[in-house]
Amino acid sequence: MTNDVLPDSSTTFGRRVRERLAEEVVLWLTTVGADGTPQPNPVWFLWEGEDTILVYNRTGANRIAHVKERPRVSLNFDGNGSGGDIVVLTGTAELLDGFPLASEHEPYMQKYAEHAARAFGQADDFASKYPVAMRIRITRVR
Repeated sequence: MTNDVLPDSSTTFGRRVRERLAEEVVLWLTTVGADGTPQPNPVWFLWEGEDTILVYNRTGANRIAHVKERPRVSLNFDGNGSGGDIVVLTGTAELLDGFPLASEHEPYMQKYAEHAARAFGQADDFASKYPVAMRIRITRVR
C-alpha cells in the first residue's frame, strides 16, 4: 500500500524520512498553549507505519490539555548541526482512552525497553509515570 502523506520512498528525502521515523529515539512534539505560544517537548515515539505516531505522556503534562483544545501539532527531528537533514511533520493528535500501557505495548517496548530501564529502573516504572497514550496522524511532511 502506498502512502500519500509521506514523501515518495523512491526519493532520497522519502527514504530518509522513513529511516528517521523508524530509527530515531527522540523527536520534538510541539503543541500550542492557551495563549497561542508553541510548546515544544522532546518525546519518545513509535512510528506505527503509514501515517501514525504513538507517544506516551505523563498524566499532568500540559500537552494533554493543549491537545484536547487544539489537536493540531507539529513534530520535528533534530537537524545535523549545520542546518541540514531537517524533517518537519504536521498532524492531528488524539488521546487514546483505554489504550495499553507502554510496558504492555510490544512494539513500543522493542524500541524503548533498554532506554526505560536505564532512565526509570524498569519498563513498568516508565509506564506508570507515562500512562497517557496519544496518537498523531501525520497530515504533511516537509
